[in-house]
Amino acid sequence: MTDERTAVPRPRPERRSPIAHLADRCAGTGSAATVRLREVPFPAQAELRVSEDEEAAVVRLAAEFLGCPLPGPGSARGDGSPYALWCGPGWYLVVDSSASGPGLAAALECAVGGEYGMACGSVTDVSAQRTVLELSGPHARDVLAHGCMLDLHPRVFGPGGYTQTLLAGAAVGLQQTDAAPTYRVLVRAAHAEHLTRWLLDAMTEYAE
Repeated sequence: MTDERTAVPRPRPERRSPIAHLADRCAGTGSAATVRLREVPFPAQAELRVSEDEEAAVVRLAAEFLGCPLPGPGSARGDGSPYALWCGPGWYLVVDSSASGPGLAAALECAVGGEYGMACGSVTDVSAQRTVLELSGPHARDVLAHGCMLDLHPRVFGPGGYTQTLLAGAAVGLQQTDAAPTYRVLVRAAHAEHLTRWLLDAMTEYAE
Protein backbone atom coordinates (compact mmCIF):
# COMPACT_ATOMS: atom_id res chain seq x y z
CA MET A 1 0.00 0.00 0.00
CA THR A 2 1.34 3.43 -0.93
CA ASP A 3 1.94 5.85 1.91
CA GLU A 4 -0.10 8.92 0.96
CA ARG A 5 2.35 11.13 2.86
CA THR A 6 5.24 10.15 0.55
CA ALA A 7 3.39 9.53 -2.71
CA VAL A 8 4.51 11.72 -5.61
CA PRO A 9 1.53 13.77 -6.83
CA ARG A 10 0.56 13.12 -10.41
CA PRO A 11 0.84 16.14 -12.70
CA ARG A 12 -2.45 17.51 -13.91
CA PRO A 13 -3.06 16.90 -17.62
CA GLU A 14 -2.39 19.96 -19.74
CA ARG A 15 -5.53 21.51 -21.12
CA ARG A 16 -5.53 21.46 -24.90
CA SER A 17 -7.71 23.43 -27.26
CA PRO A 18 -9.65 21.47 -29.92
CA ILE A 19 -8.06 23.77 -32.52
CA ALA A 20 -4.51 23.89 -31.13
CA HIS A 21 -3.22 22.07 -34.22
CA LEU A 22 -4.53 24.94 -36.40
CA ALA A 23 -2.73 27.72 -34.49
CA ASP A 24 0.08 28.07 -37.05
CA ARG A 25 -2.36 28.24 -39.93
CA CYS A 26 -4.39 30.92 -38.11
CA ALA A 27 -1.26 32.95 -37.43
CA GLY A 28 -0.12 32.66 -41.05
CA THR A 29 -3.38 33.58 -42.78
CA GLY A 30 -4.33 37.18 -43.41
CA SER A 31 -3.02 40.35 -41.81
CA ALA A 32 -4.14 43.32 -39.73
CA ALA A 33 -4.76 45.16 -43.01
CA THR A 34 -7.17 42.50 -44.28
CA VAL A 35 -8.54 39.98 -41.78
CA ARG A 36 -7.07 37.94 -38.93
CA LEU A 37 -8.29 34.93 -36.94
CA ARG A 38 -7.10 33.83 -33.51
CA GLU A 39 -8.36 31.84 -30.58
CA VAL A 40 -9.12 33.53 -27.26
CA PRO A 41 -7.67 30.78 -25.07
CA PHE A 42 -9.74 29.22 -22.31
CA PRO A 43 -11.88 32.09 -21.01
CA ALA A 44 -13.93 31.28 -17.93
CA GLN A 45 -17.64 31.11 -18.76
CA ALA A 46 -20.48 30.96 -16.25
CA GLU A 47 -24.13 30.69 -17.17
CA LEU A 48 -26.55 32.67 -15.03
CA ARG A 49 -30.22 31.75 -15.15
CA VAL A 50 -32.70 33.84 -13.21
CA SER A 51 -36.31 33.15 -12.32
CA GLU A 52 -38.82 35.76 -13.42
CA ASP A 53 -40.05 36.44 -9.89
CA GLU A 54 -36.66 37.54 -8.58
CA GLU A 55 -35.02 38.78 -11.76
CA ALA A 56 -34.90 42.45 -10.75
CA ALA A 57 -33.10 41.70 -7.49
CA VAL A 58 -30.57 39.32 -9.06
CA VAL A 59 -29.94 41.69 -11.98
CA ARG A 60 -29.06 44.41 -9.47
CA LEU A 61 -26.63 42.15 -7.58
CA ALA A 62 -25.05 40.87 -10.78
CA ALA A 63 -24.56 44.43 -11.99
CA GLU A 64 -22.67 45.22 -8.79
CA PHE A 65 -20.45 42.19 -9.43
CA LEU A 66 -19.80 43.13 -13.08
CA GLY A 67 -19.41 46.85 -12.48
CA CYS A 68 -22.02 47.58 -15.17
CA PRO A 69 -25.68 46.71 -15.83
CA LEU A 70 -26.51 43.30 -17.24
CA PRO A 71 -27.18 43.45 -21.00
CA GLY A 72 -30.58 43.63 -22.59
CA PRO A 73 -31.79 41.69 -25.65
CA GLY A 74 -29.28 41.48 -28.49
CA SER A 75 -26.39 43.00 -26.56
CA ALA A 76 -23.27 42.54 -24.45
CA ARG A 77 -22.13 44.70 -21.54
CA GLY A 78 -18.75 45.24 -19.96
CA ASP A 79 -15.45 46.21 -21.54
CA GLY A 80 -13.13 44.07 -19.45
CA SER A 81 -13.22 41.04 -17.24
CA PRO A 82 -15.80 39.91 -16.56
CA TYR A 83 -18.36 40.87 -19.19
CA ALA A 84 -21.86 39.54 -19.87
CA LEU A 85 -23.84 38.40 -22.91
CA TRP A 86 -27.64 38.27 -23.15
CA CYS A 87 -28.72 34.80 -24.29
CA GLY A 88 -32.47 34.98 -23.64
CA PRO A 89 -35.01 36.10 -21.02
CA GLY A 90 -33.44 35.53 -17.62
CA TRP A 91 -30.41 33.87 -19.25
CA TYR A 92 -26.92 35.40 -19.32
CA LEU A 93 -23.40 34.21 -20.08
CA VAL A 94 -20.67 35.83 -17.97
CA VAL A 95 -17.16 35.61 -19.45
CA ASP A 96 -13.82 36.36 -17.80
CA SER A 97 -10.47 35.74 -19.51
CA SER A 98 -8.53 36.26 -16.28
CA ALA A 99 -10.35 33.74 -14.08
CA SER A 100 -10.86 30.00 -13.87
CA GLY A 101 -14.26 28.54 -14.66
CA PRO A 102 -14.92 27.24 -11.13
CA GLY A 103 -13.58 30.49 -9.65
CA LEU A 104 -15.85 32.67 -11.78
CA ALA A 105 -18.90 30.51 -11.10
CA ALA A 106 -18.25 30.52 -7.36
CA ALA A 107 -17.69 34.29 -7.25
CA LEU A 108 -20.81 34.99 -9.30
CA GLU A 109 -22.95 32.62 -7.22
CA CYS A 110 -21.71 34.29 -4.05
CA ALA A 111 -22.44 37.75 -5.46
CA VAL A 112 -26.00 37.03 -6.59
CA GLY A 113 -26.93 34.21 -4.23
CA GLY A 114 -25.72 35.43 -0.88
CA GLU A 115 -28.98 37.19 -0.10
CA TYR A 116 -31.33 34.79 -1.87
CA GLY A 117 -29.51 31.46 -1.67
CA MET A 118 -29.92 31.00 -5.45
CA ALA A 119 -33.50 29.85 -4.91
CA CYS A 120 -34.32 32.27 -7.70
CA GLY A 121 -31.97 30.82 -10.31
CA SER A 122 -28.69 29.04 -10.92
CA VAL A 123 -25.03 29.58 -11.82
CA THR A 124 -23.21 26.91 -13.83
CA ASP A 125 -19.59 26.70 -14.97
CA VAL A 126 -19.81 26.07 -18.74
CA SER A 127 -16.21 26.95 -19.64
CA ALA A 128 -15.52 23.61 -21.30
CA GLN A 129 -18.52 23.86 -23.62
CA ARG A 130 -17.34 26.57 -26.00
CA THR A 131 -14.26 27.63 -27.90
CA VAL A 132 -13.93 31.39 -28.46
CA LEU A 133 -12.58 32.66 -31.78
CA GLU A 134 -11.78 36.27 -32.62
CA LEU A 135 -12.09 37.50 -36.20
CA SER A 136 -10.88 41.04 -36.87
CA GLY A 137 -9.93 43.44 -39.62
CA PRO A 138 -11.52 45.42 -42.47
CA HIS A 139 -12.79 42.25 -44.18
CA ALA A 140 -14.02 40.40 -41.09
CA ARG A 141 -17.64 41.26 -41.87
CA ASP A 142 -17.21 40.06 -45.47
CA VAL A 143 -15.90 36.70 -44.26
CA LEU A 144 -18.85 36.20 -41.90
CA ALA A 145 -21.30 37.15 -44.64
CA HIS A 146 -20.27 34.04 -46.59
CA GLY A 147 -21.86 31.78 -43.99
CA CYS A 148 -24.21 33.88 -41.85
CA MET A 149 -27.70 34.93 -42.88
CA LEU A 150 -27.83 37.86 -40.44
CA ASP A 151 -27.58 41.43 -41.65
CA LEU A 152 -24.28 42.55 -40.12
CA HIS A 153 -24.34 46.08 -41.56
CA PRO A 154 -23.21 48.60 -38.91
CA ARG A 155 -26.67 50.20 -38.93
CA VAL A 156 -28.11 46.89 -37.73
CA PHE A 157 -25.34 45.13 -35.81
CA GLY A 158 -22.48 47.10 -34.30
CA PRO A 159 -20.16 47.29 -31.29
CA GLY A 160 -21.87 45.95 -28.19
CA GLY A 161 -24.11 43.65 -30.22
CA TYR A 162 -24.51 39.97 -29.40
CA THR A 163 -26.73 37.35 -30.97
CA GLN A 164 -27.06 33.61 -31.38
CA THR A 165 -27.15 32.41 -34.94
CA LEU A 166 -25.83 29.86 -37.45
CA LEU A 167 -22.44 30.30 -39.08
CA ALA A 168 -21.38 27.75 -41.70
CA GLY A 169 -24.04 25.44 -40.30
CA ALA A 170 -22.73 25.64 -36.71
CA ALA A 171 -24.70 27.20 -33.87
CA VAL A 172 -22.67 30.12 -32.50
CA GLY A 173 -22.84 33.17 -30.33
CA LEU A 174 -21.65 36.23 -32.26
CA GLN A 175 -20.38 39.35 -30.46
CA GLN A 176 -19.03 42.53 -32.06
CA THR A 177 -16.52 44.12 -29.71
CA ASP A 178 -15.41 47.20 -31.68
CA ALA A 179 -15.85 49.11 -34.93
CA ALA A 180 -12.66 47.78 -36.59
CA PRO A 181 -14.66 45.46 -36.82
CA THR A 182 -13.71 42.75 -34.35
CA TYR A 183 -16.02 39.82 -33.68
CA ARG A 184 -15.91 37.07 -31.10
CA VAL A 185 -17.46 33.78 -32.14
CA LEU A 186 -18.46 31.35 -29.40
CA VAL A 187 -18.84 27.85 -30.78
CA ARG A 188 -19.36 24.45 -29.19
CA ALA A 189 -16.02 22.70 -28.74
CA ALA A 190 -17.19 19.77 -30.87
CA HIS A 191 -17.73 22.12 -33.84
CA ALA A 192 -14.67 24.33 -33.29
CA GLU A 193 -12.39 22.61 -35.80
CA HIS A 194 -15.05 22.62 -38.54
CA LEU A 195 -15.76 26.32 -38.03
CA THR A 196 -12.10 27.31 -37.82
CA ARG A 197 -11.29 25.53 -41.06
CA TRP A 198 -14.30 27.12 -42.72
CA LEU A 199 -13.27 30.61 -41.57
CA LEU A 200 -9.70 30.08 -42.78
CA ASP A 201 -10.95 28.99 -46.18
CA ALA A 202 -13.35 31.95 -46.39
CA MET A 203 -10.48 34.32 -45.51
CA THR A 204 -8.22 33.28 -48.37
CA GLU A 205 -9.75 35.60 -50.97
CA TYR A 206 -9.10 38.60 -48.71
CA ALA A 207 -5.74 37.58 -47.20
CA GLU A 208 -2.64 39.21 -48.62
